[in-house]
Amino acid sequence: MKPAPPRPSWFKRLGPGLITGAADDDPSGIATYSQAGARFGVNMLWTVVLTFPLMAAIQAICARIGRVTGKGLAANMAGILPRWLVHMIVLLLFVANTVNIGADIAAMGAAARLVTGGSGTLFALAFAIASLLLQVFTPYHRYVHVLKWLTLALFAYVGVLFTVQINWADVLRGTVWPSVTWSQGAFTTVVAVFGTTISPYLFFWQSAEEVEDEELEGAGSLLAHPENAPRELSRLSLDTYVGMAFSNLIAFFIILTTAVTLHKSGITNITTSAEAAQALRPIAGEFAFLLFSLGIIGTGLLALPVLAGSAAYAIGELRGWPVGLEKKPAQAKAFYGVIALAFGLGLLMLFLPIDPIKALFWSAVLNGLIAVPLMIATMIVVSSRRQLGAFVAPRGLKIVGWAATAVMALAGLAMFVL
Repeated sequence: MKPAPPRPSWFKRLGPGLITGAADDDPSGIATYSQAGARFGVNMLWTVVLTFPLMAAIQAICARIGRVTGKGLAANMAGILPRWLVHMIVLLLFVANTVNIGADIAAMGAAARLVTGGSGTLFALAFAIASLLLQVFTPYHRYVHVLKWLTLALFAYVGVLFTVQINWADVLRGTVWPSVTWSQGAFTTVVAVFGTTISPYLFFWQSAEEVEDEELEGAGSLLAHPENAPRELSRLSLDTYVGMAFSNLIAFFIILTTAVTLHKSGITNITTSAEAAQALRPIAGEFAFLLFSLGIIGTGLLALPVLAGSAAYAIGELRGWPVGLEKKPAQAKAFYGVIALAFGLGLLMLFLPIDPIKALFWSAVLNGLIAVPLMIATMIVVSSRRQLGAFVAPRGLKIVGWAATAVMALAGLAMFVL
């Protein structure tokens, strides 16, 4: 009898979920978390504790859909919603992702300029071109290891905590019993944190990467090979929950860092991640500034391919194109063309008279518009026996998934009311 293959280490079992979670803490997200900590101190820490189960549930659902059906989220949505509506959602996703790419590239260039001097625009161009070339010309089975190791850049925000003094009693109180005056500014910040943490591009990316991994391994979908379900669903759950816990833990640390430094020093108006890094310099010292700045660059290099790739997967699946980062450029010209277009339009923002802060605001509005119908469609798909057969989501996962949908609906509504 042939012995069973050895069980892979827990780190090797991490992949799409870990990368997805880490990519959520992109430079734009860092700016939002920095604003929350600088303006409201430790009293905003509770937000990322609340978003963890909601984010984990919806990402686990997206991953399940991809692994069970062998198709990405856009392809599954097309079987549920009218095609014109799916096209509209995917178009809005592309626009929002492109704006986010432009803002992230600008933030990376600004961070590099702060650390080394020189031209922020040239640094931004170099980062964008390097990221694009890696994504297009490096096969997925190699590129995924690059992305996986880039997640370590987020530990820079753990390191910053060792450079500052922290009153952990205040941290605990701000986390479980915050003192928040519910002003318009406070509510807007909560909405921004929710919108930054639970982002539509993450839904498409993780679902598509489950399909990519499945094809790479030659395992087939769970609908075709149900005998693989116990192992794969266990691996998927571990990957997703670890990835989302990592994401929210780093967000917690970013809010905490800016709360105990900037907020404590009376610096409450932060608009960009690079501005947060610069403000840290005289308060927390050169090492904290360096770690914060390098973290912006590292997370940007991780987030750029996820932003561009998620849009390309969504458009390609909907149009019926060959898609996948494992494919050579000649085998998926349109797919890689969308990635290149997203990078090109993002770079164009560097040379246009566009306020990056306003651009991020409208990107958040677009994400709010996309998220709710997308999450509703996702919940319908994962509950459909016609789509997932015996592998529909269990009741507990569906309850939390619908709760996440309701929270995002309220957050989206608040954007227009405030």
